[in-house]
Amino acid sequence: MKDRVSTGIETLDTLIGGLFVGDNVIWYDNAGSLADVFYLNLIRSSLQQDEPLIYVSFDRSLKNLIEKLGPLAQSPSLTIIDCFTYGKGNGADIFVDYQKQVPEHWPGTLLTVKRPDRMEDVATAFYDHHRSLGGTVRFIFESLTGMQDLWGGEEQLVSFYVRTCPRLYDLNTIAYWLIEKQAHSNKLHAQINQIAQVVIDLAVRRGHTSLQIIKAENRTPDRRDKPFPYFSKDTAIRFNPDDQSTGRIDLGARIKSKRTQANLSQTDLAKQVGVTPSSISQIESGLIYPSLPALFRMAEVFGVDMGTLFQSDHDGMSPVIFKKTDMQATALPDMTENGVKCWRVPRIETESRTVPRLIEIPPRTKLPRHFFQIKGDELGYLISGTLRLTYQDREYQLAEGDFIYFKEGWPSAWDNPGQKTARLLWLLTGRP
Repeated sequence: MKDRVSTGIETLDTLIGGLFVGDNVIWYDNAGSLADVFYLNLIRSSLQQDEPLIYVSFDRSLKNLIEKLGPLAQSPSLTIIDCFTYGKGNGADIFVDYQKQVPEHWPGTLLTVKRPDRMEDVATAFYDHHRSLGGTVRFIFESLTGMQDLWGGEEQLVSFYVRTCPRLYDLNTIAYWLIEKQAHSNKLHAQINQIAQVVIDLAVRRGHTSLQIIKAENRTPDRRDKPFPYFSKDTAIRFNPDDQSTGRIDLGARIKSKRTQANLSQTDLAKQVGVTPSSISQIESGLIYPSLPALFRMAEVFGVDMGTLFQSDHDGMSPVIFKKTDMQATALPDMTENGVKCWRVPRIETESRTVPRLIEIPPRTKLPRHFFQIKGDELGYLISGTLRLTYQDREYQLAEGDFIYFKEGWPSAWDNPGQKTARLLWLLTGRP
């Protein structure tokens, strides 16, 4: 039996029995950003133990990735293999220039694949580097979906994965493979699942995030196929969180909601309550509870009775109104450099699996591809601004109030030629 390694999350270790050295772990993500907190915890746990970690990035620009990693990026045990700059980044000056600057102020190792469209070049990059490392090397592959986009189809992706997983197993590594669940066929899912040692599905169900263990070799069988609800905040994860169905209130969330409604920053509230901004942050994250005098003072600041802070926003029914403060920022891979922003409603799920998003495209901005690459129907409504899009070799002009509908395929380019930000309401109905 191979040695066990922590995922960096105690409860997850309990659910799957930890990681075995050699494990290839598939993370299915139906929302595009749910897996982030899980791979960040593995990175943190690995680097704290001075175990080497190799991050192979197809989907994030180098700047975006380093910002996402935050303090974790400042470890000499971290290697980034950049497949984005000359892949989805098309060798653009903005990405190349940043890449040249990184070694001057970064303690980790940066390797750039000049031809990431060639599978053999990608494999050579991480196998060669692996030979120079000791310990139990951990890999993050972000992502399988990004590989498919670059390599041109599922057959090429499966071929790479089928060859790579057994070799990584024999090399005694641990590998996380991220995949957008709805961007691939059922046939690919079956082929991927067969080879992986661990398969985990992350989803938003009835407004709540949940984790489901699809496969876990040599683990407790009764853990499988059961959804486990969880909450995440930054890199903290809490399983089986209190929710409205239990009649218990997330006090931190209530305080944050009232603070936001009052248009107060955490610093503003901290000054008026007489605590530190760090205390407010921890209270809202559910890490600590406020004192009774602090609660009284908060109620005074918000102009409400203290009991209001312990009342649910609704009566157990699914939400009908979603406030602006409910919106959750979500990353659009390789578009943050262009200033594109995206928000989604985190607590909504419909029978049609429609996922609403609000997208903002800055003025004078051109995008070389579509926002999403998920199979399914798409419907957009231009709330404000002007846009041009290229679809099936034709160019279309959009004005405020226009609708957009795609049944198959995606636009090859977007352009905001105007002088104000274009705002789109986008409805995405993914099909597995």
